[in-house]
Amino acid sequence: MKKNNDFSPRHALYLKKVKTENAIVWILRFAILILGLLLWEILAITGIIDSFITSCPSKIITTIGTLITENNLFYHMGVTLYETLLGFFIAVFAGYAIALVLWWSERCRRVLEPYIVVLNSLPKIALGPVIIVWCGSGSKAIIFMAVLIGIIVAIITMLNGFLATDPNKILLLRSMGANKFQILTKLVMPGSLPTFISMLKISVGMAWIGSIMGEYLVSRAGLGYLIVYGGQVFKLDLVMAATVVLCILATLMYAAVALLEKVVINYKK
Repeated sequence: MKKNNDFSPRHALYLKKVKTENAIVWILRFAILILGLLLWEILAITGIIDSFITSCPSKIITTIGTLITENNLFYHMGVTLYETLLGFFIAVFAGYAIALVLWWSERCRRVLEPYIVVLNSLPKIALGPVIIVWCGSGSKAIIFMAVLIGIIVAIITMLNGFLATDPNKILLLRSMGANKFQILTKLVMPGSLPTFISMLKISVGMAWIGSIMGEYLVSRAGLGYLIVYGGQVFKLDLVMAATVVLCILATLMYAAVALLEKVVINYKK
């Protein structure tokens, strides 16, 4: 890796400007967050907004501290993380495999494509009672919901990535005697790597939506359960605290995928 003194003065100046711009962006991001929280707290303290309805940052922090002290927070976080991660990995791997099958067989793709479109447009919450009957009122139903929401998006995204492969490159490999499996492994799959990373980013959100939606329907533990319970007993501080923790976990999971993307890009270089 080159050091700054290995670049020309003009290029070194450009790199410095890029780093400065990135630093300014991060500073502005945190400034907006802090100012928003301060404004929220001030409006609640002065009574301009009703903190019973909207809660406020200080109450949320107090509620999170209480949950940690009572050993409830990490238990509920663990339940939701387990359901979300399992649903995420099943949806990603199954979606990728199904997309490969659909790319491999054009006839199969033409037959199944309308059903995939219909399933993608169907509100998954409508299947909630059916899923409960099939899987019971436990984690299996929640994981199934997460998989159901994420797998269709994974299939469609990866299939589009496979089909976007340059046909001229495929023709070139065929002219050199490559069979379909060699085209898949040497061209289609490596060429669709950026699409795979994009699919992972989308699937992160889908997995969280699915798990929380499942916990809304049937759960006795988890962050979704805390949100539903807090709403039922009018503990809005609990609702907001669970929502904040949920946002933090989802952000960390997305950041892990973004880190994976950087590793892959550096490896390809």
